Amino acid sequence: MRNANVLFICEHNSARSQMAEAYVELLSDGEITAASAGFEPRPINPLVVEVMREDGVDLSQKQPQSVFDVFKSGAVFQAVITVCDEAAAGACPVFPGLTHRLHLPFPDPAALEGTQEEKLAQTREIRDQIKAMARDFIAWYRAPKDKRLGSNWEWVDIKGKAQP
Repeated sequence: MRNANVLFICEHNSARSQMAEAYVELLSDGEITAASAGFEPRPINPLVVEVMREDGVDLSQKQPQSVFDVFKSGAVFQAVITVCDEAAAGACPVFPGLTHRLHLPFPDPAALEGTQEEKLAQTREIRDQIKAMARDFIAWYRAPKDKRLGSNWEWVDIKGKAQP
């Protein structure tokens, strides 16, 4: 599996999926083309823009897109990774040519509570977890027979049921 296309999906394409797309693109050195989409696209969360900028990634010009528009476009992905909650992940369409469907949920920065500084700190933690996930996925992609994804990953077959 070389030069794969990977799609990251979350509910609004305003935070988690955008971070995952950016890190896989950045850290894979062009081996993986990443995209992201959401079920109900909304503008990118300003907390996410800020914490990603702190790590040298500019998301300020990114435009959220609908997973259904991506599906209708006929785009082919070797892997679709949902990074939202279980309920939203189950609504994911089955893309043509799909080889792997994975689920690894992260908290939604839009749902964080506390002061602005507390929300920023929590968003930084989510960012760092997503960056670690991106590294884990890229390492597995480069050597799928030699490496296993961590136990936090949930494999899902293309019918949406967990694999045995």
